[in-house]
Amino acid sequence: MNCSTSPIISLHLLLLIFFSSSFPIVSPSTTLITTLNRGSSLSPENNDILTSPDGSFSCGFYQLGDNAFSFSIWFTHSANKTVVWTANRERPVNGQGSRIQFGGDRSMVLTDVDGTVVWATNTTSTDASKAELLNSGNLIITNSSGSVLWQSFDSPTDTILPSQPITKDIRLMSTIGDGSLSTGYYSLYFDNDNVLRLIYNGPETSSIYWPDPQVNAGVSGRTTFNSTRFAVLDDVGRFMSSDAFGFNASDLGLGIRRRLTMDYDGNLRLYSLSESDGSWSVTWMAFSYMCKVHGLCGRNGICIYAPGLQCSCPPYYEMTNKSDWTKGCKPTFNLTCDPSHQKTTTFIELPHSDLWGYDYTSNMNSSFESCKNTCLSDCTCQAFRYGLDRKCFAKSALFNGYSSPEFWGDIYLKIPATLDASNPPPRKLSNLTCNTSESKDLLISLTLYVKTNGKTQWDYYYGFLSAFGVIEFLFITFGWWSLHQRRESSPITVDEGYRIITSQFRRFTYGELKKATRNFNEELGRGGSGAVYKGILSDKRIVGVKRLEDVIQGDEDDEFWSEVSTIGRINHMNLVRMYGFCSERKHRLLVCEYVEYGSLDGLLFDDDDDPLRWKERFKIAVGTAKGLAYLHHECLEWVVHCDIKPENILIDRNYEAKIADFGLMKLSQRGAPTTELSRIRGTKGYMAPEWVLNLPITAKVDVYSFGVVLLEMLRGRRVLEWEVDVKSLIRVAKERLANGDDSWIEDLVDARLNGDVDVKQAETMALIAFLCVEEEAGKRPTMDKVVETLMAVDEVDCDSVTVDLYEH
Repeated sequence: MNCSTSPIISLHLLLLIFFSSSFPIVSPSTTLITTLNRGSSLSPENNDILTSPDGSFSCGFYQLGDNAFSFSIWFTHSANKTVVWTANRERPVNGQGSRIQFGGDRSMVLTDVDGTVVWATNTTSTDASKAELLNSGNLIITNSSGSVLWQSFDSPTDTILPSQPITKDIRLMSTIGDGSLSTGYYSLYFDNDNVLRLIYNGPETSSIYWPDPQVNAGVSGRTTFNSTRFAVLDDVGRFMSSDAFGFNASDLGLGIRRRLTMDYDGNLRLYSLSESDGSWSVTWMAFSYMCKVHGLCGRNGICIYAPGLQCSCPPYYEMTNKSDWTKGCKPTFNLTCDPSHQKTTTFIELPHSDLWGYDYTSNMNSSFESCKNTCLSDCTCQAFRYGLDRKCFAKSALFNGYSSPEFWGDIYLKIPATLDASNPPPRKLSNLTCNTSESKDLLISLTLYVKTNGKTQWDYYYGFLSAFGVIEFLFITFGWWSLHQRRESSPITVDEGYRIITSQFRRFTYGELKKATRNFNEELGRGGSGAVYKGILSDKRIVGVKRLEDVIQGDEDDEFWSEVSTIGRINHMNLVRMYGFCSERKHRLLVCEYVEYGSLDGLLFDDDDDPLRWKERFKIAVGTAKGLAYLHHECLEWVVHCDIKPENILIDRNYEAKIADFGLMKLSQRGAPTTELSRIRGTKGYMAPEWVLNLPITAKVDVYSFGVVLLEMLRGRRVLEWEVDVKSLIRVAKERLANGDDSWIEDLVDARLNGDVDVKQAETMALIAFLCVEEEAGKRPTMDKVVETLMAVDEVDCDSVTVDLYEH
C-alpha cells in the first residue's frame, strides 16, 4: 500500500462508517437484465439496468441531479457514462417512485412518482412482447415473431450511432449546455432542398450556417438533384449522405466505438472511444474554427479567438445579460430617423469582422464612399460591410458575427454622430459561457417522496445531504493535499491529467520512446528542428519520434506543455497526426504518425526513370494547400508554419500529402531577433522576403514557400538548380500569356513526364505559383482562395481562374 494515500482512504472509510450509523443510507446493487418482458418494469431505486448482449451499451435511469433522472441509453465503458439517447429530455422524473413499465397495453410507459405519464411508445394495440437493447445501441420493442414495432434509432436526440440513419423526418438537436440533456439551439437536419444542414434556432434569430449559406450547394460540394434524404455512419468510420456530402474518421477502421454528436456549442463532431481509459477523441468535426458557428455570442455579439474562444460587444454596445452570451449585446444609444438623419449619424469600423444578418442590398463592384452613402441615406440600414473585393453589403438587421485577421472585409456600424468613432472605448473580451443551470439547482424543486406512515421524512433527507456533503468535502480536501504533496515526484498535474484523458494526445516517458525506437536506432530524416526516428509503440503502432532541438528547457515544463498541447489539438487529414510528447529532464520529443512514402523531396527529385506522375503531383498540391488553409484559417491557433518545403511534406501510400513540423515555430527559443529566427526556421530558396527585410511575419510567408514548392512540382527540380532565373521566367510567362501564347507551360513542366500532363491543371498551378511568390505579401492570395481555385480547375476555364486570383 502507498503510505501517502492510506490516511485519506482510512479517514474516508471512518467517516462513511460514522455517518452510515447515523443515517440509513441505502445503496442498492445494480440489477442487470438483457430483456424487458411484458409486465416487467425498471426503477431508479433498484438501479435496474438493461444491457446489450456484449455489454457495450446500458439503458436505464440516468441521474441528472440530486433527485432527477432521465430514461436514457449510454456507453457502458465510457468515462461519465456518455449518453446517446434520452426519452424524457425536457421532463426529468423523481428518483423515488418513478417507473418504466412494459405494461399490459403493450407499450413502454415512463411514469413519475405521482403516476403522471411522462413518455410512452406508440405500440399500444399491437402484439408487442419484449424490449431489448442491441449491440448497436438501439433499443427495440418486438413482437413474438421478432418484428420490430418501435426503436430508439427512429427518434434520436443529439447523437447517432453507426448504422443509425438520418432521414427526412429525423433531426439531431443539441443540448443546452455541457453536461445537460435538455434541448439546445443547434440542429442537424435535411432541408427541403434535400441538403444536409446545420441551423441555429436561438431565442431571437434563426440562421443556417453549414454548409456556407453564402455559396450555393454545388460550390459546397453538395447536390440538390437527389431523390431521397438519407445519411448514415458506417462501422469503419465513413459518413455518407445522399446530397454527396461525406467524410472519413481520422482513425478509419473496424473495431472502434464511435458516435456522431450535435454538440451544445453548435459543432458537429465524430468521436472515437478509447477502450483502455474510456476517454473520447475527436476524429472529425464540421468546424475547426468555432467562430464560424452562428449564435455563440448572441445578437450583435462578436466571436473572437484571442486565444481561446471569447466574445465581445462592439464599441458602444453592452451585454444584454451579464451572465449569458446567448442573449447577445444591445446598443447603449438610440438612433432616430428624421430628415437630418445623415447629419446625425456616423460609422464606427470593426476591421476584419463581419456580422451575419439581413443584407437588404448588395453591390458587387462598389466604391467605399458609394457603399457608405447607401447605408447613410437609409434609416433602416444598421451597418454595411466592405472589403478589398469591392463588394458592398448593406444590412438592415444584425445577428451575430466574428472577427479574424484572415477575413478580408470590415464591418461599419451606424452610431450617433455625438459618439467618438475615431477613439471608441476598448472592447472587453470575456470567455464564452452558456446559460446552463446546474442540474441539481434546476431540479431540486422536484418533490422528494420518502414516506413513512404517509409523511415525508425531511429530517432524514437533510441529514443525508449534510452527511454526504461533509464526506465529499473532506475527501476532496485531503485528496487535493495528497496530490499537491506528490507534485514534485510527478510532473503531471490534475488539470493535465484531465486534459490527457479527454484527448488523443498523451505524455510518454523517455524510457518508453527509447524502447520504441530501439535506442533511437533507425533515423528517418533530419531537419532544422531535429532528427526523426522510427519507433513501434507497445500497442504495435508504428510512429515517428522527433527529437527537438532549440526548444524550451529546464524549469519551463508547464510552458512546454502549454505549447505542445496546442499542437496536439490540431487534427486534419493533410497534417501529420500527433500522438503525444515527452518532456523529461533535458529531453523534448514529439510522437507522430508514421507516413509510409517519406517526404516529397525523395519522390520528386529522384533522377530514376519512374518520376512522380502528374496525377499524384496535382493531388499532393491540393492536399498541401488544404493543410495550410486549415492552419491559417480554421485552426484555433491560426498557426504559421514558417518552413514549408518538400522535406516537410510527407506522402502516404495513397499519395495524400501530410504537412509535418507545423506549430514548431511556437517551440523555438524566445527572444531571438528576426535575423536569428530566419536562421532557425527558414530554408534557403523557400524563404519569403519578409524574413530578410525584417518585416512582420504572417501567414503569407507560408504562401510564398508554397508557391516555390508548386514551381518545383511543375518542373521536377529544385528552384535553386534551375538554369534560368525564376523571376525572369515568370515575367516571360506572363507576357506570353497576355499575348495568348500558352506554349510556355510546356517549357515549364517536367520533361520526364513526356507530355503526360493535364495542361489545364498545370497552367492553373503555375498561375497560382506566380502569385504566391510575389515580393509584396499583400499581393499574394490566401490559402483558402488557393484551395478554392485548385478544386475548381475542372469547372472553370483558365482565363477566369487568372482573373479571380489577380482580383484578390
